[in-house]
Amino acid sequence: MSARIWLVIPTYNEAENVGPIVHAVAEEMTKIAPGEYRILIVDDNSPDGTGQLADKLAQELTTVEVMHRTDKDGLGRAYIAGFEHVLAAGAELVVEMDADFSHDPKYLGDLIAAADDADLVLGSRYVAGGAVSDWGVLRKLISRGGSFYARAVLGIKVNDLTGGFKCIRRHVLETIDLNSLRADGYVFQIEVTYRAICSGFKVREVPILFVDRAAGSSKMSGMIALEAMLLVPKLRRHRARQLTRS
Repeated sequence: MSARIWLVIPTYNEAENVGPIVHAVAEEMTKIAPGEYRILIVDDNSPDGTGQLADKLAQELTTVEVMHRTDKDGLGRAYIAGFEHVLAAGAELVVEMDADFSHDPKYLGDLIAAADDADLVLGSRYVAGGAVSDWGVLRKLISRGGSFYARAVLGIKVNDLTGGFKCIRRHVLETIDLNSLRADGYVFQIEVTYRAICSGFKVREVPILFVDRAAGSSKMSGMIALEAMLLVPKLRRHRARQLTRS
């Protein structure tokens, strides 16, 4: 079924969250854009049965589809697979969000409305009106520091580069060449925004309150933070080489 707005929700071991988040998203989107949306769950072969629960949701709700991937090869690859699917299905707006309620569906209307005059809209924790709840001091420092580090290295003026709550217009995803995206994990979020800015697209940030998950376990780790430290400079060097060749 075709739809103007597609929401892509990647899952891995989110059995406790997948049902509640999909129902909450469907309820909110029915208020915002009835008949114009679909939800794609991209499950990376979760051993806790998330994929099977997602299939039941698809049987229950006509607006839900499920993509089953056989390997767990990273958040970035899951999103790319989902993006390719929804673009082929005719999506004009693509929303990406987490399955654990850290991205509250109540902000979907703000993101989608902001896309009327922007190409990429970021749900931002670090603009006026945005905030983070239920995080310890260390995790706040890592998140803030990661965004500051990426801004400084890449030379762009975006406050929340590492967030994963986005509304993206179709032409952005077509222009940035999904299959050439280099980063995986959470650096994927930085790379998508960086490429959009380098391509001349308009980026807006709208404030959100980010709430830490109440169920399931966080996917954040020291290795993810290390990946960001190592890969962000590579994004800048890759862009410099492109400019030199052009």
